[in-house]
Amino acid sequence: MSAAARPGPPPPPTPGLSAELAVRVPQLLEAMRSVGSGLELHSTLERICEAAATLTDARYAGIGVVDEDGDALADFVFHGVDAGTARRIGRFPDGHKGLLGALIRESEPVRLTDVTEDPRSWGFPEHHPRMRGFLGVPIRVSGEVFGNLYLGEKRGGDPFNDYDVNMVRVLATEAGIAIGNARLYEAAKQRERWIDGSVAVTTALLSGGDAEDALQVVAERARRLSGSAAGIVLLPAAEGGMEIVAVSSEQPSDQLGRVVAPDSEIVAQLLDGRPVFVADAATDPRMLSALARAYGPIMALPLQSGGRVMGALVTPRARGERPFREDERTLAIQFASQAALALMMAEAQRDRERLAVYEDRDRIARDLHDLVIQRLFATGMLLESAQRGSLVPEVRRGVGNAVDELDVTIQEIRTAIFALQQGPAEAPSGLRTRVLREINMAAVPLGFQPAHRFVGVVDTTVGDLTGKNLIAALRETLSNAFRHAAAARIEVVVDATATLPDGRPGVRLTVADDGVGIPAGGRRSGLKNLKRRAESLGGDSWYGPGIGADGGGTTVVWQAPH
Repeated sequence: MSAAARPGPPPPPTPGLSAELAVRVPQLLEAMRSVGSGLELHSTLERICEAAATLTDARYAGIGVVDEDGDALADFVFHGVDAGTARRIGRFPDGHKGLLGALIRESEPVRLTDVTEDPRSWGFPEHHPRMRGFLGVPIRVSGEVFGNLYLGEKRGGDPFNDYDVNMVRVLATEAGIAIGNARLYEAAKQRERWIDGSVAVTTALLSGGDAEDALQVVAERARRLSGSAAGIVLLPAAEGGMEIVAVSSEQPSDQLGRVVAPDSEIVAQLLDGRPVFVADAATDPRMLSALARAYGPIMALPLQSGGRVMGALVTPRARGERPFREDERTLAIQFASQAALALMMAEAQRDRERLAVYEDRDRIARDLHDLVIQRLFATGMLLESAQRGSLVPEVRRGVGNAVDELDVTIQEIRTAIFALQQGPAEAPSGLRTRVLREINMAAVPLGFQPAHRFVGVVDTTVGDLTGKNLIAALRETLSNAFRHAAAARIEVVVDATATLPDGRPGVRLTVADDGVGIPAGGRRSGLKNLKRRAESLGGDSWYGPGIGADGGGTTVVWQAPH
C-alpha cells in the first residue's frame, strides 16, 4: 500500500473542544439534518426519536405529545421497541400519572441514574423492557410545550452524562422548529382536504341529481374528513325533532329514518344554531338513546346559513378515540356552513324547477279547457245534430253512443284539469291520494298517464313512516323511468295485503315499464337508495324484467312492513 493510500491518524481536536465533544458535534449536526428533512408530522417525530437515540447511544426513545389542555398525552411515538412487544404492552401512557405525567407539569429536563428509585415512578407495565437510566427533555414549539423527548437505558449501562443532556437540548430545539413546520404543513393539507370536500358537496347538491344522493355525499365526506366512525345528516321532522336522512358508516346501520325526539337538549341547541361537542357520549347525560351512548367523542353541528337552520351534521368517533381538537372543530364548522349554503341554493333551484312545472301544468290545463274541451263539445253538438237527421236506427244508436263517450271523455279531461291545477298543500294526506298525486305529477314530464291499481285498504293499513318511505320510493322509480327508461307504458300497483318473507304483513309497491331496461354497467344509485330505504324499515327492494315485449323494460319492487 502506498503512503498516499495509507490511512493517517485522526485529526487533532479543535482547540477549546474536548475529544468527546469534537466527536459528537458532527453527530449532532447530522441528527439535526435528519430531523428537518421532512414535513409529515408523524414521520418527523419518528426521525427525532431515532436521531436522539443514535446521538446518546440510548436503546429506547419516545416522544409524548401533550394534548390541548396541557395536562395529558394525546399521542406517543417510540423507537427501540419492536411491534410485537408494543402489542403486548398494550395501551400507551396517557401522562395522567407517573414520571411522564410529572414531566408534563414540570417542563424541565430530568436525568435519572435509576428510574425505578424515583418516587414519581409508578413502575413499568407488564412486558415493558427493563431500563434504569432515564433522560427527559421538553420540546417547545413557538414557545409552548409540544411534548417531551424521553430516552432510556444507555448502551453499556452507563448513566446519561452532561454531554447527553446538552446535545439532546440542542436537538430538542431543532426538533421544535421541525415540528412547527410539520404542523403548519399538516394544517395546510388538512384545510385543503376540507375545502375539496366542500367543493364535492356543493357540486353534488347543485348538480340536479337526487337529493338523497347529495345528502349521502355530505355524510360520507364529513365522516372521512373528521376521522369519525360515522357521518349522519339530520333534517327537521314534520312532527318535531330531527329525522336521520343520510348515514355513512363502515358498519351496516339501521338509523336511517329514525326521529330524534324534540325534547332532546342537543336537538334544541342544534335547532337554535349552536354546535354541540361531547367528549364522551357514554358518560354525557344529554345522550338519551343507547345508540348514541355507544360512541365516544361526538361533534354535532347545525347546517346553518343566513340565520336559517337547514338541519344538522353529526360525526361521532368510536369509544376510546381522542376528542376533536380545536382546529378540527373550526374546519368542520366551516364545512357545515358551506354544506348548508349549498343546501339552501339547491332548495332554491328545486323551487324554481317546481315553479316551472306548475306553470307548465297551468298552461296544459288552460289548453285542455280552452281548446280540447271546446272542440270535443262542438264535435258532440255536430254528432247530436247528425243523430236527429238520420233515419237509420243503427246510425242513430251508434251516434248516440259516440256522444255518450265524448261526454265521459270531457268529464275525464275536466278531472285531469282539476288535478293539474291542484297545489300540493290542497291535497288530503291519505296515502292513496299522495300516490295519485305523484302519478299525476309524473304524467306531465312523461307525456302520458301511468296506469295504477290499489289492493287492500291502503290509507288505514299502512303506517305513516312506511307510507312516507313508499311515496319517496314511488317518486324515485317514476323519476328513473322518465329520465332513463324511454317508456311508453308504466303500471303502478300498491298492494297493502302483501306478506313479507318472514311472515309479517306489509305493503308492496310495484312499478313496471316497457322501456329500454337497465343497461349493463349503468348507474345503480337510485336502486341502491330504494334498497337502503326498504332495509332501514325491515323490508327489501329488487328489480326484474318489465312489461314490454319479451320482458322488455324494468319492474321495480319495493316492500316494507306496515
